[in-house]
Amino acid sequence: MQRVYDFLKKVHTYYLATVDGDQPRVRPFGTIDMFEGKLYFQTGLVKDVAKQLLANPKFEICAYDGSAWIRVCGEAVLDERIEAQQHMLDENPGLKNMYKAGDGNTAVFFIKNGTAVISSFSAEPVTIEF
Repeated sequence: MQRVYDFLKKVHTYYLATVDGDQPRVRPFGTIDMFEGKLYFQTGLVKDVAKQLLANPKFEICAYDGSAWIRVCGEAVLDERIEAQQHMLDENPGLKNMYKAGDGNTAVFFIKNGTAVISSFSAEPVTIEF
């Protein structure tokens, strides 16, 4: 999981895909956090992405660092604890001008049953389950 976190932190922007009915939806994200042994990402509860994850928790992340790419899939689980929200905000201080722990909008999701595959054109794929 540390390797997945490091990859996503290094690229700064990754793309998160959800399902909206029968239509896939993809958007850029930049938040990533490790808290209590789990990998987390963040959004606002008022956003469509949060609504889509609550309706169907399956997602996929994709990112490219210039030489390798990562695909991460799993189930997004909402963690409503203030401690999880605050940890995310502390690790991603740029969020603090838009979100506050316990504001009723800050949503942090951890990845359950996660699988990541790191691939490149020059090496065999590496699969990481967490």
